[in-house]
Amino acid sequence: MFDLITEPADRPLREKSVGSKVAAVLAHAAGLTALIGLTLSREISVRPEVPTTLAFVAPPLEQLPLPPPPPSTSRAAEASRTVSTSGQGAPTAAPAEVRAERESTGGSVGTLSGVEGGVEGGIAGGLVGAVAPVAPPPPLQTPAVTSTVPVRVGGPLKAPALVHRVEPAYSTLAAASQLSGIVVLEAVVGASGGVESVKVLRSPGALLDIAAVEALKQWRYSPLMLNGVATPFVVTVTFNFTI
Repeated sequence: MFDLITEPADRPLREKSVGSKVAAVLAHAAGLTALIGLTLSREISVRPEVPTTLAFVAPPLEQLPLPPPPPSTSRAAEASRTVSTSGQGAPTAAPAEVRAERESTGGSVGTLSGVEGGVEGGIAGGLVGAVAPVAPPPPLQTPAVTSTVPVRVGGPLKAPALVHRVEPAYSTLAAASQLSGIVVLEAVVGASGGVESVKVLRSPGALLDIAAVEALKQWRYSPLMLNGVATPFVVTVTFNFTI
């Protein structure tokens, strides 16, 4: 055994010849080819399943029902004769005698007499029991509308005439206090011409304001007419108080 380890020896089973290798490759190839061929032959031999086909068989033509026969010409002629004799169809022949229409004198529809008081172009003879047309009522006369928005007079718009004027009273208390000066007031005059409200714009003292306001509230103007409508207006009044 020691000589086998130390010295090389020739072993017939471990020969490295080219012929043995080629023979081994050919043997393996032949075995693999035989295995593939066996598998393919089994697959080809198995046939696929064919699905079942449903077939419908129609009955022969001799067993089908026949349509009803068309109506005979005698029935059609009888039906047309019945329609012509019912009185609703058009006449097929001219009548032997033509009778004149009977005229009525009672004023019914279709007469030529008419009714007294009828409408021109209406139904000839009129309608019995019809009501005569009634004239429409006259239009209502609406009164003149009075404007509620006051306008300020001045420039081209002149104030109307002053009908009633009252001068302010210079009180003894104001005279004792030696109050003097100019009081400017703004007054709103209504559509009738009377003073409705007063506002103080400038004043030297309360004693003079009271006297000026009380006097201005008693003033009265003529109505201011704009386009035929009585309109309220605003006017500015100035009082000069001197001792």
